[in-house]
Amino acid sequence: MAATDSTKTSLSIVGPWEVSTLEPSRAGYLFLRMQVAEALISTDLEGKPSPGLAERWQVSADGLDWRFFLRPQARFHDGSPVTAASVVMNLQRALSQPGVLSMAPVTGIIAAAPGEVSITLSKPYAMLPMLLAHSSAIILAPAAYNDKGHVRKMLGSGPYQLVRQTLPQQLELALSPHWQGKQPAIKQIHYLSASRPETRALIAESHQADLVFGFDPASMQRLRNNPKVVVKEADLARTITLKLNSGHRFLNNAETRQALSLAINRAGIAKGILRTPELAADQLLPPGIAQWHQTGAGFPKLHTDLERAKALLSAQGWQPGPDGILQRNGERFALKLNAFPDRPELPIIATALQEQFRKLGIEIKVIITNSSEIPLGHRTGTLEMGLVPRNFALVPDPFVALNQDFKTGGGDWGAMQWQNSQVPALLEKIASDTDPDAQARYRHDIILTLQQELPVIPISWYRLPVAVHPQLKGVKVDPLEQSYYISDMYWSSK
Repeated sequence: MAATDSTKTSLSIVGPWEVSTLEPSRAGYLFLRMQVAEALISTDLEGKPSPGLAERWQVSADGLDWRFFLRPQARFHDGSPVTAASVVMNLQRALSQPGVLSMAPVTGIIAAAPGEVSITLSKPYAMLPMLLAHSSAIILAPAAYNDKGHVRKMLGSGPYQLVRQTLPQQLELALSPHWQGKQPAIKQIHYLSASRPETRALIAESHQADLVFGFDPASMQRLRNNPKVVVKEADLARTITLKLNSGHRFLNNAETRQALSLAINRAGIAKGILRTPELAADQLLPPGIAQWHQTGAGFPKLHTDLERAKALLSAQGWQPGPDGILQRNGERFALKLNAFPDRPELPIIATALQEQFRKLGIEIKVIITNSSEIPLGHRTGTLEMGLVPRNFALVPDPFVALNQDFKTGGGDWGAMQWQNSQVPALLEKIASDTDPDAQARYRHDIILTLQQELPVIPISWYRLPVAVHPQLKGVKVDPLEQSYYISDMYWSSK
């Protein structure tokens, strides 16, 4: 049971994430969030690069040589110093392991001098700091690895060290005696994984934990109405999208895809299913992702207009059949929509879309299956439509996920058989051009093209709710899910 006075120094956290391994490429995200491990670069709440293990960095005029200067006196949890050589070893490993660092055109990573790491590139890549902030690039002590290069012990350099683990459900952390920064008020942390959102809601309501993450919409509504629970929220860089096979004979032109979008009652889905009306997506990324969200008065927002949708399909030769389903050249406008139950709202939203499309004259068969069937259907070309809760914060800037989804040929969770050269070219420019004004123009043009072409149709955004004990102060909700900022938290008796 959580204490209720300012002398408390412990913190209990409950979330849905199990930890089945210590491997950074798979579980590094949780150790980064809980400030056990650090990456070379950190980010602030707006997703801007900030010091991590590197207190500063510089890039050559040609953009090919990046120098990172390590924080003096930084030490790993076994007491060993954080050296340039240890950072290089970790980054070279991250480059060869599953993760995002391989996206950068890296030609070399060396210890250029004591406390100085050099990364050389074959061509300019402005997004390198974002890749280095990813959890797969966390820096661990040499002693964390066994002789085969596998992580045997979590030895990071953050303010908290792992003292006990009961995988996959529990972690015990304590303030590291080797931490050289500002001393946090929180000294001990207990993390518990609980799989059911209803269970997590009950834990929050009974104050059996101090921070609780991850709720279904019904539980979230109940928590918001509970005066004994403080709920903090932030818009995530995550969007439920309708992934379309743009090569399908029914879906291979922008006007048809626009008609589908116009038939979707996003406000109804956000209010009736997600219980949060403002999550209706009028573009791909939400307002909280300020660099990418477009606010200009002339920017066309997604909306509902069933009559306009019908007119667009009529212009494509589709006419209502005897049962109201559209027909063309003897074919019914019938499609299959794949969804999966991992997120409980998806099957419900799929059923809502089925009814909304029927009003347009399109027959949808909803198939609830494993999430793996959507990327598999992408690769085999058999997928027609898929409901996807796409996380665009794979790194602190949505660029990486967008690059994966909308590069030439598309991606498992993004565009499928979509013929477009403009967006891949603009993504290339963002990667290489460091001018902020130019990058803003590229981002605008990318989102505008996606808004017009609709290879995926945005439906609703996500919000990260955190239930907080009323006397726990200093809590920040990171929309990019990079950190819990535990070291800023403290207990108050008020």
